[in-house]
Amino acid sequence: MKNMNTQQKQDRILIFDTTLRDGEQSPGASLNVEEKLTIARQLARLGVDIIEAGFPFTSPGDFEAVQKIARAVGTENGPTICGLARARKPDIKTAAEALKPAANARIHTFLATSDIHLEYKLKKTRAQVLEIVQKW
Repeated sequence: MKNMNTQQKQDRILIFDTTLRDGEQSPGASLNVEEKLTIARQLARLGVDIIEAGFPFTSPGDFEAVQKIARAVGTENGPTICGLARARKPDIKTAAEALKPAANARIHTFLATSDIHLEYKLKKTRAQVLEIVQKW
């Protein structure tokens, strides 16, 4: 969104593509680093505004893919490169490190909030989770 006045920014729809992260969660879908880089280059050519390149904390391979995409595609005039992170300091720090080469980077954070996730996954009350969110 470089060189746009405020009115243009408000009227513009941004395309946020999650193919490289969410697409891999489909049964049987698996991409290596070079395949992800090829897809990222094509998404940039298509004019996608934000590319969610992966979840860097999950594996060295995902970290490498996000870092390479940030370096190769996340140029000054390219798309914003995004990394997914849980609302945990280690995840966020790892995502930030992977995204360093990008001219424009974004960290997409999430925190499970359904009653089932709160009770069985996080083992926290809703009030405790809200406290965590406020710390960030």
